[in-house]
Amino acid sequence: MSEPLTTPGEGFHPHLHETPDHSAAPLSTRLHHIRADSLDGDTAQTGGMRRFAAVSGKTVGSEKLWMGQTHVAPATASSDHHHGESETAIYVVSGHPEFVFLDDSGPEPEEVRLRTSPGDYIFVPPFVPHREENPDPGDEAVVVIARSTQEAIVVNLPGLYALPADGG
Repeated sequence: MSEPLTTPGEGFHPHLHETPDHSAAPLSTRLHHIRADSLDGDTAQTGGMRRFAAVSGKTVGSEKLWMGQTHVAPATASSDHHHGESETAIYVVSGHPEFVFLDDSGPEPEEVRLRTSPGDYIFVPPFVPHREENPDPGDEAVVVIARSTQEAIVVNLPGLYALPADGG
């Protein structure tokens, strides 16, 4: 016999529910269960894609981590952007999104396109301009994103260009 699913916000501390004599535990002393249907769309956005927060300062009180999903519609490219001081790890759930950045390590800057499949990972260092594209004409691409900052930093850019090493 399996245990019943937890209810939103219940975590794994059933003895910590609010009672007249005992208030709920602070956010930092409990586990949090974020259901797929309760992701928060009120987060920084980039044209051509939709971001949904699961773990953030707002949703669970995290201080050093942001995690959520990004959906890129069929035949769509995001705007060029970077994520400030945040390191970003991306896991491809579905579709074949492409991640585009400018490699300026050679004599001439060159656009590089990373073509992915479900199960692949991408790492985006801080301040690296890039964009996501979904060339599939019929299916959206979905990825899970984790960032090293509490909130989703998104700096939209007018183009795909290299930034100085200091991020300025």
